[in-house]
Amino acid sequence: MATTDNRVKTVEWTAEGVVLIDQRLLPRQERYVVCRSYQEVADAIKTMVVRGAPAIGVTAALGIALGIWQSRAATTEVLKAELGKICDTLAATRPTAVNLFWAIGRMRHRFDELAAGGADLATMRERLREEAQAILEEDIAACKAMGEYGAALMPAGKTVMTICNAGALATAGYGTALGVIRSAVRAGKNVDVLALETRPFLQGARLTAWELQKDGIPTTLITDNMAGHFLHSGGVGAVVVGADRIAANGDTANKIGTYSVAVLARENEVPFYVAAPCSTVDLSIASGDAIPIEHRADSEITEIQGVPIAPEGIHVINPAFDVTPHRYIAAIITERGVARPPYTATLRRLKEQ
Repeated sequence: MATTDNRVKTVEWTAEGVVLIDQRLLPRQERYVVCRSYQEVADAIKTMVVRGAPAIGVTAALGIALGIWQSRAATTEVLKAELGKICDTLAATRPTAVNLFWAIGRMRHRFDELAAGGADLATMRERLREEAQAILEEDIAACKAMGEYGAALMPAGKTVMTICNAGALATAGYGTALGVIRSAVRAGKNVDVLALETRPFLQGARLTAWELQKDGIPTTLITDNMAGHFLHSGGVGAVVVGADRIAANGDTANKIGTYSVAVLARENEVPFYVAAPCSTVDLSIASGDAIPIEHRADSEITEIQGVPIAPEGIHVINPAFDVTPHRYIAAIITERGVARPPYTATLRRLKEQ
């Protein structure tokens, strides 16, 4: 499943089922999981076999297609009831990444279109599979488009800082924030990367460093609490991150620790950019105060790779995301162009194109 540019496919539809690279095992082991039912797809999303907002959305769409493909429903009414159950199961996996709900909504809408048009069940199954595949292919195209827009913002011959993993592994391919970096390198900008380790799940250390190393992009791994030191050094020309949900005013939810990096970037006059597809923009939410924040297992903090690092029984709080207020964001890079303040106007314009 290796791609021509040394990356791997995050998610793929096959005759056996939905195939995912198990991101929990990287970088030590490249192993693929075959999800043979929509329930297995839901479990893969919930347990972070697959993660990253765009990748979650694509995977959910394929999971819906798989569930409908395997359904034995004999009438449209029964199939619609099954679709509801499938969608509810997938929607219950992770609350913050809006791409999940966007993809579910798009698949429901396609079903309703087909039903209203009188499509037979075999046609509905095939068309829903095609719709999920279209979502996958559109995600790759969107990442490449935002990469081109974002590359123009990257400083030549400087270091770019990023947190978490917003690369090919977080999407159907190419990446959002890492897509911007890849496009900047291809444009000859000669940038290198400072990747924050991203505690507690270590997406930066395990995934971003692995991806960029495979691409031959010079990358230095640092701990999260080193961000301020390096931003103050003068060597960092920009910060670029992904997003799991962007409110109408530009407030952005991303991996926990992103807010701190944004504040430090502002203090040191380093531009802070967000790269995300328009499907990540949630115009129904006025500000970041209304973005639901997922909390994950205590063990992610009290253990590393299964090895205890904290006293047994210690109280733990483990929010997976934080919200960066829009005032710290220099621009939001999408596949339809670059949004700048005031985001309430520019994001809506791009979203509704």
